[in-house]
Amino acid sequence: MVRRPAVAGQFYPDDAGELKAEVLSYIKESPSRQKALAIICPHAGYMYSGGVAGQVFSRVEIPGNVIIIGPNHRGMGAAQSIMASGTWDMPMGKIEINHVLASKIMTHSLRLEDDAEAHRYEHSLEVQVPFIQALRPDFKLVPIVLSISSFEECRELGTAIAHGIKDYGEQVLIVASTDMTHYESHQRAMQKDKMAIDKILEMNPEGLLKTVLGQGITMCGVVPTTVALIACLEQGARSAELVAYSTSGETSGDYNQVVGYAGLIIS
Repeated sequence: MVRRPAVAGQFYPDDAGELKAEVLSYIKESPSRQKALAIICPHAGYMYSGGVAGQVFSRVEIPGNVIIIGPNHRGMGAAQSIMASGTWDMPMGKIEINHVLASKIMTHSLRLEDDAEAHRYEHSLEVQVPFIQALRPDFKLVPIVLSISSFEECRELGTAIAHGIKDYGEQVLIVASTDMTHYESHQRAMQKDKMAIDKILEMNPEGLLKTVLGQGITMCGVVPTTVALIACLEQGARSAELVAYSTSGETSGDYNQVVGYAGLIIS
């Protein structure tokens, strides 16, 4: 199974050299990068969210194994979908799926299905890959796409991911892919997004999900973020740090209808 890019030439350049140059323009040189259990990064077009994503990726050590969890924007495939084998054919080169790690996660999950269809056109995972490739070209990927909503399902999957990582026995980075508030004013987006970000900083996954749903915050990747937080807590995570926040208004100049972007590190 080979997955080909769905948004190359739209969200990011489809030419390998141009793409690498743009990604590296967002990456800051760092004498030392920290080990992290997870990062939370946006997934919009690079002109809007690349700066926030770059600040996060600049700070962390990229291990050889990365799990990317994103929302299912198109509603295709299984509600909990993992692509458990195959390759992703990206502009900067092919990425192999870590079928061993994927299998170990599936062993612990009651609902996760091996279903490539949900991944075919989903952009939320894809836009993270060039950042990782630029820093760690030889990494192996486990992609997970979700369209669930209950905390119980989040808890079950987050626990399964943590147990699968433990069984695998090597360092793994989780990337939770999410944008924040969609199409509200800059000021209102900042106010709403702060409520969600505060719950992440409190390491409170159930509080995050309840706050986003209860306050009508259009954070598309709240479920992947909730799952990532649970998986990190199961692995002994102690803290979360907000690295960067911005809205699309800061790029477009339109502050009436913006999308929010947040970047965080969990360790």
